[in-house]
Amino acid sequence: MEAKDTTHFGYKEVPTAEKAKHVAEVFHSVAGKYDLMNDLMSLGIHRFWKHFTIMNSGVRRGATVLDIAGGTGDLTRQFSKLVGDTGKVVLADINASMLNVGRDRLTDDGIVGNIEYVQANAEALPFPDNSFNCITIAFGLRNVTDKDKALASMFRVLKPGGQLMVLEFSKPAEWMAPIYDAYSFKILPQLGKIFTGDEDSYRYLAESIRMHPDQETLKQMMTDVGFERCEYHNMTAGIVSLHRGYKF
Repeated sequence: MEAKDTTHFGYKEVPTAEKAKHVAEVFHSVAGKYDLMNDLMSLGIHRFWKHFTIMNSGVRRGATVLDIAGGTGDLTRQFSKLVGDTGKVVLADINASMLNVGRDRLTDDGIVGNIEYVQANAEALPFPDNSFNCITIAFGLRNVTDKDKALASMFRVLKPGGQLMVLEFSKPAEWMAPIYDAYSFKILPQLGKIFTGDEDSYRYLAESIRMHPDQETLKQMMTDVGFERCEYHNMTAGIVSLHRGYKF
């Protein structure tokens, strides 16, 4: 299958080769206020979504974990405690600004010793086959240009018996959709404008969520690259879903 010349960046069509650059510009712009905006946008509920992901990871002492699009390190922080000094967590992000914020934040809090930081593209992960017991990507897959290629890359570096967890915005329940749309397109960009001076990046966020595959489509995409026992759990009326799949 030939690669498409263009792809979506929110509701816009851009050259496929340029999408990563456009996404990078968004996250360079918001990196410093990323955690604040997460709290404002979700009324703090993003912490529950991430806690639920950690609790369902099955990660134990001595495990190796890859946190893709790990950003400011919310998941890495918790995984570091779970794996202990005999385990390892790799915080990977394609965006240098986000990676630096995460590294500085965790280091300032004294969370060091079992964490590595790697700037990496999810479509071509720079790790050997069968490297990790658990892989997570939280609110990052929708920004990836070629999601199938990224999922295949994650499958390759996951150990047999390991689990992939994709935490991502998804398609809300029908009754929630009009409320969510009004919030996303009217309130969210204004929050971005007020607190970060960047309205456009948060308009892109709302658009990118709408362009992301729905629950069943993403589940099938995971199955197609080799993951087994794929399932998802909706949270907050389907605004967010946690997809899980295993490599056997």
